[in-house]
Amino acid sequence: MNLRKYTALSGALLSIASLSPSLAQAQSKQPSGNVTFTVTAVPKKDSDVSNIAKDDVQLFQGKERKPIGDWKKGDALFLSILIDDSIDTGAGGQWEYLKDFIMAQPASTSIMVGYIQNNSVRVAQDFTPNHELATKALRLPIGIGALGSSPYLGLIDMLKRWPETGSRRSIVLISSGIDFFRGGGFGMFYPDMDALISRAERQNINIWTVYYPSASHRGHSFWLQNYAQNNMAKLSGDTGAESYFLGFGVPVTIKPYLDEIGNHLKNQYLLTFAGTGGAKGKYQSVKVKTELPDLEFLVPASVFIPPSKE
Repeated sequence: MNLRKYTALSGALLSIASLSPSLAQAQSKQPSGNVTFTVTAVPKKDSDVSNIAKDDVQLFQGKERKPIGDWKKGDALFLSILIDDSIDTGAGGQWEYLKDFIMAQPASTSIMVGYIQNNSVRVAQDFTPNHELATKALRLPIGIGALGSSPYLGLIDMLKRWPETGSRRSIVLISSGIDFFRGGGFGMFYPDMDALISRAERQNINIWTVYYPSASHRGHSFWLQNYAQNNMAKLSGDTGAESYFLGFGVPVTIKPYLDEIGNHLKNQYLLTFAGTGGAKGKYQSVKVKTELPDLEFLVPASVFIPPSKE
C-alpha cells in the first residue's frame, strides 16, 4: 500500500466534566523551569529502538546544544480515541481493527473513547486500564446528523478537561478534518489551529490523525478535502505525531495506520531539561538528534517552558 503520511521531525455517556482537575492544577505541580516532552523514536529500518541511551541523544534550542536532565523510556500512557461523529457511518466497518488496536495496548496504557459533536467531546468511556471495556464504547458514527461541528474545537474542549495524568499522553483522532462550523476561507489553516497546537504542546499531547471521509456530499469537495488534510497534517506534525491518509477516498482498511501508530507508541521516551521561561513562561522550538544510524525522532514543533522561579 502506498501509504501517504506527513511527518514533522524536529454505561451511559459520561459528562466530559468527569475528566476533572484543571490544566492549571496539573501545571502547578510541575517544577518551575523544567519541561518534559515526548520523543518518539522511528527506525528507518527494522532496528531495535527500545533501549536508546541518554548519551546517544542530543537536544538543541536553535543552534545551541542543551544538557538533558533526564531521559527515560515512556511507561504509563493515557490514550484518547476520538471519533468525529460527522464521518461516514461506513467507518463502523473498520472498528474491528480499532478494537484490535485497543486490545493490543500494554496494561500500562489507560484508554478513553469519545465522540466529537457540537464542538465538544462526549465521553463514551472515561480513561480505564480495562481495554475490553474501552472497546465496548465503540459505536457507529452518527454521520449527517452530526454535521456542523468542528473537530478542532472538539479537541480544544477535550484538552481543557484532560485529567491530571502522567506525562505521556496521546490522542488518536479519526476525522475528515473538515471544520463545518468555521468553514473555509481563512488562509492556509483553520482559525483554531494555532490555539489547539499551542495547548497540545503545553500539555505534552501527541495528536495522531487518521483521515476518513465526511458523511456530507459537500464534504467531498476536492478543495475542502485537501484543505482539511493539510490541517490534519500540520496538527499531527506540530504535536510530535503523524497524519495518515491515502487520497480522498474511503480507505480500504485503517489497519496499517493503526499498526504503525501502535509501533510508535511502543518506542516513546520522556526527555526533561531545564529552561528559562521568564515571568510568564514561553514556547521554545527544539530539535532532538542522534548519531545512531538509521534513526530519527518525532518531536513537537515547540515545547512550553514554565515560568522561572523568582
